[in-house]
Amino acid sequence: MAYHLCSSPSSLLHERQPLCNSLCSLQKSKVRNFAFSYKLPQSKTFLHVNLVSLQEPVPQAKDVNSAEDANFQDLGGESTPSTKSYIWVNPRSPTAKLLWKNSYDARYTSLVKLAESLNSCDSSEEDVSKILSGLGDKILEQDAVVIINNMLNPETALLALEYFRKKIKPRREVILYNVTMKVFRKCKDFERAEKLFDEMLERGVNPDNITFSTIISCARMCALPDKAVEWFEKMPSFGCEPDDFTYSAMVDAYGRAGNIDMALSLYDRARTEKWRIDTVTFSTLIKMNGMSGNYDGCLNVFEEMKALGVKPNLVIYNTLLDAMGRAKRPWQVNAIYKEMINGGFSPTFGTYASLLRAYGRSRYCEDALKIYKEMKEKGMALTTILYNTLLSMCADVGYKDEAVEIFEDMKSSGTSEPDSWTFSALITIYSSSGKVTEAEAILNEMIESRFEPNIFVLTSLVQCYGKAKRTDDVVKTFNRLLDLGITPDDRFCGCLLSVMTQTPKEEFYKLSDCIEKANPKLGSLLKYLVEEPEGDVNFRKEASELFDSIGAEVRKAICNCLIDLCVNLNMLEKACELLDLGLTLEIYTEIQSRSQTQWSLHLKSLSLGAALTALHVWINDLSKALESGEELPPLLGINTGHGKHKYSDKGLAGVFESHLKELGAPFYEAPEKAGWFLTTKIAVQSWLESRGSPEVVAA
Repeated sequence: MAYHLCSSPSSLLHERQPLCNSLCSLQKSKVRNFAFSYKLPQSKTFLHVNLVSLQEPVPQAKDVNSAEDANFQDLGGESTPSTKSYIWVNPRSPTAKLLWKNSYDARYTSLVKLAESLNSCDSSEEDVSKILSGLGDKILEQDAVVIINNMLNPETALLALEYFRKKIKPRREVILYNVTMKVFRKCKDFERAEKLFDEMLERGVNPDNITFSTIISCARMCALPDKAVEWFEKMPSFGCEPDDFTYSAMVDAYGRAGNIDMALSLYDRARTEKWRIDTVTFSTLIKMNGMSGNYDGCLNVFEEMKALGVKPNLVIYNTLLDAMGRAKRPWQVNAIYKEMINGGFSPTFGTYASLLRAYGRSRYCEDALKIYKEMKEKGMALTTILYNTLLSMCADVGYKDEAVEIFEDMKSSGTSEPDSWTFSALITIYSSSGKVTEAEAILNEMIESRFEPNIFVLTSLVQCYGKAKRTDDVVKTFNRLLDLGITPDDRFCGCLLSVMTQTPKEEFYKLSDCIEKANPKLGSLLKYLVEEPEGDVNFRKEASELFDSIGAEVRKAICNCLIDLCVNLNMLEKACELLDLGLTLEIYTEIQSRSQTQWSLHLKSLSLGAALTALHVWINDLSKALESGEELPPLLGINTGHGKHKYSDKGLAGVFESHLKELGAPFYEAPEKAGWFLTTKIAVQSWLESRGSPEVVAA
């Protein structure tokens, strides 16, 4: 095995092992001979030494400039090809130490020590000059490059640059500026980098590709993507053409700057021209696709990255987990997390936070609670946002006991304080269960913590008092909302309407007054249902105008409540009219389906009153089909879903089982298909023929 000293400092940037280490290792391995690549001290020319070796000779250097130019590679200048001259010397030879002393290896080591001294000295011209005076009057350009390249202090680096500019006349002055700019990049000092660029122009120094790539990468490191884009777009005006590495970096910069089209355009070009893209850029691409809702694009980038041989790091995995969480794809979150663990990565706080958000959004309660317990076991402190994510999930699925435990843990954590959203989630949990005392206790705690109840809290309280049949408290809560200067929104009005469906008819007037103040259109429609209408009123037209005026996210809930109210008031015709309007406006979709083998009624998304109304309409449709001679399919089914309401033991399946028995309908719940009530063509045909007039729907 041969060790050598090389006169070319460019190679020393990659091989900085001192000679003593080499000699020790050689002595340990009992190697008798090794090679020194040696060049005598430089003046104006180098002495080229012929090779003395049993191996194949290495070509001699052709000229001085080739060796000197090699110095600029990775330092701030564009490299030119260079060759090296070697001489093989016995390591035990008395001349070994002399050769080492006179080689550039020794000189390079001393230059690095000078740079270290400059890093720690005072930022004054006097101190910097004193340290650099040790170089003497004849300073090599490559010495100046090596010193500045090894510096970390931006202030003394500028003083060193000025010192060298006065002492030497570099062949390419831009190289000294480039390595100085790299010091600013190491220190993430973008402001100084821009000022240095302006100084270059003032002194007539033309920037090159290295200048721009350095300042662009500095902007990226300083989290200034807009600046990176700005400097990238300046390159053509200075006659500079970006290389593949700069183009690849700009995929990341454009993505972070929000110019998605340009980022994707460059990425498409990168794939075509096979540019080398780093993991930071891939992470930005995944995040960019996730923020724009292109979740399949996130997965495509991830797979393309692996196909190109770029190994995912923890940042990539965390970014992808977060994107799949936003997409509400917990199954893919599970697969990615498993791949990450199998790859030898240990989850960080960022990993757990992404998992918690993903499972919480998708209501994967058991998985979310498992991650929560694992974080607690590892002593990780959750943020208020993560606590709220868990509490919101518990509120949506009715996990009361778990929510109380999480709330108490949050208060005792010492790192997270409950905020308005925290109290809102807890009040929602108690309100949905009709737990008035508990809900009011949390409300009082919220007020004591100096949080005013917002519209979400007041909406939950209205729901709570409604379940407890405390209509007067519902009215008080409505008035409290007005006193706080809060404008009732569509959800609040929907909640009032929902309470009305549970309220005795003699107390309707209390709620109808509130609803009329909150939404005059809805109040007018209710008056038509509850009171005797004055004059001719086009009910369908008024209902249609109401649905056009409210948000799409609450239309189904309000339509469900209106139908429930009609059913409670035995206004079957109006209930059917509202259901038909809901189908026309596509508030309800795919309630009925037909195939050659089965006709089905799908009720899972409907309230009880709306589901009973849909059943009534469907049975009438079956009767009409039979009367018209239409052939019924072999199988007919009603799909109610098998789940129960999250805050109730009731579900549509249980109610429908009793209701179908009352009707004498030959539908029976299929043991192998929970929530499905099935019958045969012969059975239903016989039942329909035996019926007289259509049955009245009753809730």
